[in-house]
Amino acid sequence: MITKIRAWGNSQGVRLPKALLAELNLETGVDLEIEISPRRDAIVLRPTRKQMPVRGRHRIEDLAAAMPKDYRPGETDWGREGAEVW
Repeated sequence: MITKIRAWGNSQGVRLPKALLAELNLETGVDLEIEISPRRDAIVLRPTRKQMPVRGRHRIEDLAAAMPKDYRPGETDWGREGAEVW
């Protein structure tokens, strides 16, 4: 596979083909760690572990982080209302 470095605003970028992303199970929005090889002849892109999305679901870490810091649940004691069997 061959691609070109192209201008992208004030930066340069490389587009990754959809087939390549599908093979690596990656999608738009994933954070990547960038590393230059020790011999300086390659650029290594690696998805960060904490940002791996789960397609079609929410991550519990993201949901918990979005909660207000002072949140306290109001449903702490429901008590007995009727003839429920406990």
